[in-house]
Amino acid sequence: MADIPPFRIGQGFDVHVFGPGDHIMLGGVRVPHGCGVVAHSDGDVVLHALSDAILGALALGDIGVHFPPSDARWKGADSAELLRHCIGLAAARGWRLGNADATVVCEQPRVGPHVLAMRERIAQACGVDVDAISVKATTSEKLGFTGRGEGIAAQAVALMVRA
Repeated sequence: MADIPPFRIGQGFDVHVFGPGDHIMLGGVRVPHGCGVVAHSDGDVVLHALSDAILGALALGDIGVHFPPSDARWKGADSAELLRHCIGLAAARGWRLGNADATVVCEQPRVGPHVLAMRERIAQACGVDVDAISVKATTSEKLGFTGRGEGIAAQAVALMVRA
């Protein structure tokens, strides 16, 4: 480990198509919406992207490897549990989250009113101060599947530092 720098960066991306329902989970927060998402777990694109970023920083694969859709244990799972598991894997290897930045891509729902709650939930799940977590949103200017309102996406980066 002497030749490994004291920090590592990972990036993650997740997408889900909209489906039946009256809310979506974003950053661990229940956000009212005219539909839900089609997913094996609760379909939280923010937490999935962040989990993938953490796993990627440590070269541990992706959430599909750790939480395969073929495994009934993860049906309807709270994505905050998946994120906590990834944080635990990092800690067991001597790493902790330094900071994270996530971007939600959608036309609807409006993300801004929920950003602080998302940051707080993510910080709690990761065991860091809320100032280490950034969540923001953008639209795709009505282009592509998010622009047509067919689904939602998120991307995230995570800086992992030696504990």
